[in-house]
Amino acid sequence: MSLTVLGLSGPLSHDPSAALYIDGKLIAAVEEERFVRDKHAKNRMPYESARFCLMQAGITPDAVDVVAIPFAPVSLFGPARWHYARRYWYAPDRALDGLINGNRRYRRYLKRIQWCLQQLGFNLRKVKIEPVEHHLAHAASAYLCSAFSEKTAILGIDGKGEYATTFFGWGENGKIHKIKEFYDPDSLGGLYGAITEYLGFEMLDGEFKVMGMAPYGDANRYDFSRLAQFKDGKLHINTDYVNVIGTRRHKEAGKGYYFSPKLIEWLGPKRQGDEIDEPYIHYAASMQALFEKLSLQMLDYYLGDILKETGKLAFAGGCALNVKLNQKIIARDDVKELFVQPAAGDAGTALGAAAFVSQQRGVPVEKLEHVYLGPSYSNQQVIAACTQHPRQPPWQLIEQVPKRIAQILAEGHPVAWFQGRMEFGPRALGGRSIIGCPSIKGVADRINEQIKYRERWRPFCPSMLDSVAPQMLQTEHPSPFMTFTFEVSDEWKNRVPEVVHEDGTSRAQVLKREHHPRWYDLMRELEKLTNNGVVLNTSLNRRGEPMVCSPTDALNMFYGSDLQYLIMEDVLVIKNETEKT
Repeated sequence: MSLTVLGLSGPLSHDPSAALYIDGKLIAAVEEERFVRDKHAKNRMPYESARFCLMQAGITPDAVDVVAIPFAPVSLFGPARWHYARRYWYAPDRALDGLINGNRRYRRYLKRIQWCLQQLGFNLRKVKIEPVEHHLAHAASAYLCSAFSEKTAILGIDGKGEYATTFFGWGENGKIHKIKEFYDPDSLGGLYGAITEYLGFEMLDGEFKVMGMAPYGDANRYDFSRLAQFKDGKLHINTDYVNVIGTRRHKEAGKGYYFSPKLIEWLGPKRQGDEIDEPYIHYAASMQALFEKLSLQMLDYYLGDILKETGKLAFAGGCALNVKLNQKIIARDDVKELFVQPAAGDAGTALGAAAFVSQQRGVPVEKLEHVYLGPSYSNQQVIAACTQHPRQPPWQLIEQVPKRIAQILAEGHPVAWFQGRMEFGPRALGGRSIIGCPSIKGVADRINEQIKYRERWRPFCPSMLDSVAPQMLQTEHPSPFMTFTFEVSDEWKNRVPEVVHEDGTSRAQVLKREHHPRWYDLMRELEKLTNNGVVLNTSLNRRGEPMVCSPTDALNMFYGSDLQYLIMEDVLVIKNETEKT
């Protein structure tokens, strides 16, 4: 059976994306932000990303059988809308809207999708648009892409979709079974996001900064248990403090936040600035500890029996990117293998919706082995970008790229690394990366201060050879996507200190050569020079910008930083000392 399914996300006004399956094979998956150069691409539709997917496959819109969207109408006769109305009683306009006009967002999104498809050249009378519940799309992205053959526990935690915030289920023989869902405002993702705002970061973007700040604090200094509890199978968020709407919101300079003035009365003023200061580091630690505690309690309550049976768990939703939680999950005796879908946030629902529809129509999807699913560029295209760039960068074609770049790294220089197809998801995994030698003291601070322009306390991550991981991370657990942290052995803490966080862990990418030979070979060459087959790896972008997509994007970023070396395919650009910003 031949089947072409295009998944399009973006129903929640952020992180639109597109993914294309043809006969169960994932041809392309990309985020709109990379093309439009607007982080999270808020209030946009996945036009450029869908256009790329079609171009990559070499097909026209009339070749698409189904367009899958990760948002669906929710019946008034189910529990979701009634729960929402009851819990938001203090905002009667919102509560009544949930009951009377509860599918308004779906109808609005469907119209926008139809408009987007028409701009792309689709005939709406011929193409089938199939809605998939948001959390079912998350679940499908995790379970179906894991290719686990055994019965698999499925967990989904995020802010919210239509109304659901949390999903528990299991998968077997390609079919997903729902056990339980929680509904807004009872959301761990929403709670974490509200505290993220209180700590001075932007919700949907700064949660990982809270996670990075947490190891500097003491979780025992403040008891956050009043904010949420899990009891008798139910999650309850305290909406006196967080996950608030309407008049309960704290407001500053005309902006409303998802926490209330009561939170400020308890904890003090909202944090400002970039420094890791007290008491806010302890608040971050307490929030992370509460999040981990409640997540593990819920996991045990609803999925413990399935885990004891087979030990397989698939996890998605924005909270699946909390790598510290994932480390705790892997440490459980009943978990043999955890698969976290690498684009676990809402961008990944395009992938999940498309995979779900393909499976439902009798075409199983392949295992997600890598995320190199975006655009690639030839040497000729790179050279053309250099020629046309206003800075007129000097360039040279070089041979033995891994060997030459390893030498530059070993001399202490960070390098912008632009190779092959762009990654799908938030992690730089060797397609669009800034890299450094992790055994050279100070290289992380240099990248933070001179290149990334981000908070000094933020950690950097290692990418490593598969031969190194068992020694450095003391585990055989697969980690191709930087979705887990692991405790680093004492020996390797001394060998590669620049990629070890404050708590002695690293969020690691463990490589197989088959998926990105040049990336793997770079680490082999660095191992010859330093005895460490490990590279410091962070995303190729500046603070507040999306990851680089095209050679022109890379050149713009390069000349807006103090980087001296940029390698794009076989083309090396070296900036003169006088050209540094």
